[in-house]
Amino acid sequence: MTLQLQMLGTGDAHAKNYYNNNGLLISPDYTLMIDCGTTAPLAMEAAGRSVSEVDAVLITHTHSDHIGGLPELGRLTRSAGGPKMPLFAAGPLMNPLHEGYLKNRTGNSGSPRTLDEAFEVKLLPPAASCTLSPAITLELIRTPHIRGKDSYSLLLNGDIFYSADMTFQPELLLKLVRKQGVRQIFHECQLTGPGVIHTALSDLLSLPQDIRELIRLMHYSDQKPAFEGKTAEMTFMEQQVLYTL
Repeated sequence: MTLQLQMLGTGDAHAKNYYNNNGLLISPDYTLMIDCGTTAPLAMEAAGRSVSEVDAVLITHTHSDHIGGLPELGRLTRSAGGPKMPLFAAGPLMNPLHEGYLKNRTGNSGSPRTLDEAFEVKLLPPAASCTLSPAITLELIRTPHIRGKDSYSLLLNGDIFYSADMTFQPELLLKLVRKQGVRQIFHECQLTGPGVIHTALSDLLSLPQDIRELIRLMHYSDQKPAFEGKTAEMTFMEQQVLYTL
């Protein structure tokens, strides 16, 4: 079955020229939204997408550029008159996710009052394969981001790696490609400076060529045009473009 990825946005938390780094994983019978940041509802509209097309949303971690749009998504889903949308997340994210929903709901009285009112919340166990549809399986991989705050990258269908916000993990990338057969990597990228809570471009450039050839860059800053042609074999993802996986 054909599987596609459409990035609603490809920007980092501070980008003005790009929407938040959130995506749609699209199969013929199921569409999964990966994260729902503050700009996600606007990005959906810009892409000509409707919430009625989305079967579920998955949260990788609880920063606002990844969960800030949940109250509006819940409101739009309720306005459409359908059932509550399933929301998938790892257990350790649940408390901050509930708190983050309330924080981002401030001033938006039209949205459901709580996360449980807005969504059918479902826990996903990390490090276990979960089948969402005949064409989509995923595994949550806990990857480091900010000390004390959990973040989970995704292994899709056993051979596609989609990073959450994470610090550089070269051993993981080498293992995924050379031992597990991963053939595509969608990786967040901090374009300048050392990677402290993100993966810096300079880090990714240090990887072997065969790994770099598999990487598409996302979650970048407004400086991206200045880095075109300076990423070796790696390519930038573009928001709203449909990529066949």
